[in-house]
Amino acid sequence: QVQLVESGGGLVQPGGSLRLSCAASGNGFSGWSMGWYRQAPGKQRELVASVTTSGEITNYADSVKGRFTISRNNANNTMYLNMASLQPDDTAVYYCHPLRVSLNYWGQGTQVTVSS
Repeated sequence: QVQLVESGGGLVQPGGSLRLSCAASGNGFSGWSMGWYRQAPGKQRELVASVTTSGEITNYADSVKGRFTISRNNANNTMYLNMASLQPDDTAVYYCHPLRVSLNYWGQGTQVTVSS
């Protein structure tokens, strides 16, 4: 059984930075293109960054382009999201998950709050 555990969230002031981590247990991680998603209160979950299986190709939502960087380490079954220049609109629960959302391996997420 696959389990995805997100960590690294917290409270940060506008303009600050955070690094999120995603630890995957079980089999399959290296074979999936992965994404970081977020869900703000009252809003739908959205994909903010994705990375291919090899880590060579990344894509970002326009709202985070130039500020967030996604990366992965298949040897350690981990994925990261470096977030810089954080703004209040980045406040949300952040989740990692394969782009194939039908797998339904959602974890608890990690809360990111950007506030002064």
